[in-house]
Amino acid sequence: MPTFTCPDLPLDGLLRAAALRDPGGIAVRGAGTALGFGELDALSDRVAAWLERENEGRPGVRIGVACVLDPLFAATYYGTVRSGATAVLVPPQAGEEGLRHVFATAGVEAAFVPARTAGLLARMRGLLPRLRTIVVTGAPDAALPGTVLALRTVLQSAPHAPRSGPCDPASVACVQFTSGTTGRPRGVLLTHRNLVANAKQTALAHRLDRASVTLNHLPLYHAMHLNSAVYAGARQVLCQDPGPFASLRASAEAGATHYYGLPARLHRLAADGPDARTGRAAPAGSRLTAVFSCGPGLRPKAARAVRERLGVPVIQGYGMTELSSLTHCRRPGDHRPGTVGRPVAGTECRLVALDSRVPVEVWATGEVQVKGPQLMAGYLGRERRAARAEEDGWFSTGDVGYLDDDGALCLVDRLAGVPGRGGGNAPRARTGQAAGQAAGQAAGQAAGQAAGQAPRLAGSGRIVAGRPGPVHAVCPCCAGTPVARRVRPGHAAARTATGNAVPEPEPSGTTVPVLPGRCPAPEEAAGQAACPVRGPAVPVTARTPDVRGGPGNFSESVREVVCDAG
Repeated sequence: MPTFTCPDLPLDGLLRAAALRDPGGIAVRGAGTALGFGELDALSDRVAAWLERENEGRPGVRIGVACVLDPLFAATYYGTVRSGATAVLVPPQAGEEGLRHVFATAGVEAAFVPARTAGLLARMRGLLPRLRTIVVTGAPDAALPGTVLALRTVLQSAPHAPRSGPCDPASVACVQFTSGTTGRPRGVLLTHRNLVANAKQTALAHRLDRASVTLNHLPLYHAMHLNSAVYAGARQVLCQDPGPFASLRASAEAGATHYYGLPARLHRLAADGPDARTGRAAPAGSRLTAVFSCGPGLRPKAARAVRERLGVPVIQGYGMTELSSLTHCRRPGDHRPGTVGRPVAGTECRLVALDSRVPVEVWATGEVQVKGPQLMAGYLGRERRAARAEEDGWFSTGDVGYLDDDGALCLVDRLAGVPGRGGGNAPRARTGQAAGQAAGQAAGQAAGQAAGQAPRLAGSGRIVAGRPGPVHAVCPCCAGTPVARRVRPGHAAARTATGNAVPEPEPSGTTVPVLPGRCPAPEEAAGQAACPVRGPAVPVTARTPDVRGGPGNFSESVREVVCDAG
């Protein structure tokens, strides 16, 4: 693996370096607001200076920063870490329960949030005794409650420059909460080095440079996209209009080279006809080089339609909050549907057997483990490495997949009892009704492992048709015993750095051969098939579970194999 060197900078140093290189260049442009790198750096200085005064110079104070798709998010995010405080990322769409969990768990003392979130927090003040100050971004003073400050007022009263000294790259810069698809969201501790390393890794994987223009059509401002663009010196354009055709017009007007979109919106783009406003197909601009699907997995059919409509590859990747977030990515010039790509620079990936934990060979299925400089420092309240991080630095993701001959990762399932990880990334082979069984499955898995049994897959009784290679299925009548088999090519759903894959129906005629003495293949009709425990004459029924759409569901058009043995 080529040597990867992490820049020796604090997180806000990415912005400082960009401002020194190109102070007049546009860093980020939103609706009615455009900030150059120099302006953004100066604004971050004012935020940092105000926080230093408010926090009385205490390091590590936790400050809530709402991930609003607005240029001011960049200023409050970098200003917070520049002050020596820790940024706690707040989803702006969160309700009272979600906000209470994030703010109480992290011990947030001040927050930069939009007006809606400020209103909710103001009503919850009695439940959040540590919250001292609420600052509203992008709102006029007259619209605010008396207990809430406007960012404009805060900046006017702030000193012009912070007094912060040198920063330890190993110190925590950010707390980001997981999606909580299988339990309460957990706060992930990300250091300056984690985030700076992943900024460079993402910029290299996405081929960002100073000539790049990124069009961000996501509902939130993900720190990964902000940091990677700032590292590269790229221009960012934020499109807050949720309409897919509006985003294409914005892309063309901005001369975008990289388009970041939510799969739900890309599905609409793939399905919709001509632009309703013009009656014509809406091109995304002649400079566009790739569309990056960020969030729930994009259906292969939709990816093909978007690729044909725009004439550029549609790229997906893999990652999770615990890994800052990106670990794998398809490359624009190496587009292979069915995989989430090869590891990004400086990242190692291996798969280990579910029972022995011994590394497996290419095409063999196992649990995905990752090692790299982007691996988190630990979880909030448990300031150490995660329990699933091995002594030698390998992080066990809980995802099950296999590697092809070129080192590209294909995902097929998730281990039962392993909490869902960052940002809604964790794949699911279970349908919604299985969520209530998670605690029991976790206990059963722990007991089974203690007794020397193999871990149970979340998708019990399911198998995925992917590239040729052994894949683990679980026979329901065999107490969760994983069964290895080979499968023919089919659709293996990809997963991006911020979401769950969505199932895509298998093409007609796809078949999966049955190995002697193994469970039935998913595409077989009901009838007699082999079970490794009960023998070669177990009647089975093949049916397709309804798992389409919805957060937390992961499938690659698998069929559920139900054993009819008593």
